[in-house]
Amino acid sequence: MSRFLYGFGMVILYFVVFIGIIIPIRKLFSTKSEKFRKTLHMGALFSIFVFLYAFKFWWHAVIACLILIIIIFPVLHFAERLKGYSTLLVQRKPNEVKWSMIQIFTAFSIVLTVGWGLFNSRYLALASLFTWGFGDAAAALVGKRFGKRKLRGRLIEGVKSVEGSVAMALVAFVACAIVLFVKGETPWYISLIAAGAAAVVASIVELYTRNGADTITCPLAALVVLSVILWAFGGITPVWM
Repeated sequence: MSRFLYGFGMVILYFVVFIGIIIPIRKLFSTKSEKFRKTLHMGALFSIFVFLYAFKFWWHAVIACLILIIIIFPVLHFAERLKGYSTLLVQRKPNEVKWSMIQIFTAFSIVLTVGWGLFNSRYLALASLFTWGFGDAAAALVGKRFGKRKLRGRLIEGVKSVEGSVAMALVAFVACAIVLFVKGETPWYISLIAAGAAAVVASIVELYTRNGADTITCPLAALVVLSVILWAFGGITPVWM
C-alpha cells in the first residue's frame, strides 16, 4: 500500500506543479491558441513517466489512472460552471476538456496493461503514447498554419489537411524511433521499420477517427503495430514465455 501511495502522491504532485506553471503563462497565448491547447496535451502526455517509474507494479499504475478518471469527472464537471473556464483551457465545446482527460487516462490504462503488464516493457508503452502525442500535436499545429490541401470524405470529420497528416506521420515516426533507439532491444533497421509502420497507421487512424476519440484510437493503433513487429523480432516477449 505504501508503494502505491507513494506513486499516486507523485502523480498528484506532478499535476499540481504542472498546473502551477501553466496557469501563469496562459496570458502569453491568445484566447483560442492551438499552441496552448497542445501544451496542455503534452503536459498530460509527459505524466506517463510518473506512471511508468513512480510505481513498482504495473497494476498500481493502472489503478491510479482509474482513480484519476473517477476524480476528474465530477471535479471538471463542477469547474465548467466557473466563469473563464472555457477560455482558460481553450475549450471549443462543452465537456471537451473533461472527456479528453478521461480518454487520455483510459488510453494510459490500456497501454500500461499491454505494454508493461503483458510484455513487461515500459518502452513499448512509452513509444505507443509518444507516437500519438507528438504526432497529434504536429498535425494540429502544422495543419492549422500550413494546411492548404484539404482532405474531405464521408468518413473524415471536420477540416483536415494533407500537410497536417504528413506532419503527424513524420513527427510520430521520429518520436517513436527515438524511444526504440534509446532502448535498443532490436537492430536499428527493425526499429525504423516498426516506428515507420506505427506512425503511418496512427496518422491514418487519426484521419478517420471521429468525435475526438483519437486520444484513444491512435495510441492503441500504434501499440498493436509495435507489439506485432517487436514481438516478431525479439524486441519484446510476453510475460508467460
